Amino acid sequence: MLGTVTTLAAIAIGGYLLLVIALYVFQEKLVYFPSGAIIATPASLGLDYEEIRVTTEDGVHLHGWFIPANGSKATALFFHGNGGNISYRMETIRILHSLGLNLLLFDYRGYGNSDGSPGEEGTYLDAAAMWNYLTKVKEIQASDIVLMGRSLGGAIASWLAEKESPHSLILESSFTSLADVGAEVYPFIPVRILSRIQYSTIERVKNIRCPVLIVHSSQDEIIPFHHGEQLFAAAHPPKEFLRISGGHNDGFIVSEKIYVEGIRKFIMR
Repeated sequence: MLGTVTTLAAIAIGGYLLLVIALYVFQEKLVYFPSGAIIATPASLGLDYEEIRVTTEDGVHLHGWFIPANGSKATALFFHGNGGNISYRMETIRILHSLGLNLLLFDYRGYGNSDGSPGEEGTYLDAAAMWNYLTKVKEIQASDIVLMGRSLGGAIASWLAEKESPHSLILESSFTSLADVGAEVYPFIPVRILSRIQYSTIERVKNIRCPVLIVHSSQDEIIPFHHGEQLFAAAHPPKEFLRISGGHNDGFIVSEKIYVEGIRKFIMR
């Protein structure tokens, strides 16, 4: 009997260790879910757009779309979440274009038609390359650029906002840090010790001086509402909080009227 218990305990410990090792080694597979297929373009919305190719500091070629808006005085640089690619963001394009904003969407390395493989440091280089494209190639003033990040994109946008001086920063359905999310999903595993990928949004927010808008749904089933509350508490004034309804991936659609008006007022202020 004792031998059986010992054997079962050994199997359980071995299984746990294998799980821990797998989580450490294959973190990128658990964080990034890119799709290579482009399933739509802004043309499907009847919008003119420009295909762009931008090269990062480390030589990776990125793909994106620049979508102009007539008479616009501001440009939104949008950072999408960890799944799909920019062609999955047609509703986002439609809504942001309705706000009269020029819009630049791009795919991180390894997503869509962008080369390379995704990683934390790589996505930061991607963000810097797109900022340089807007400010140097398009010659758009930094004070006319709104950085907007959804979910994982919020962490990348906040990194850029800490480095540069944009008009403002909008963080939608974002998290305090990826390690915090992992610790909530896997409470029985020392995620904070094992995490090689940090994306510590809250540490960036503490250093950001431009106006910040936090957008979060109380019904978010993936990134709990308290992440948005903590980001708001950490941000410096001027700051605003926009509470919406709906799930993690469709809150901005479910709450479209509130969402659009909230962003419009924030940018105008």
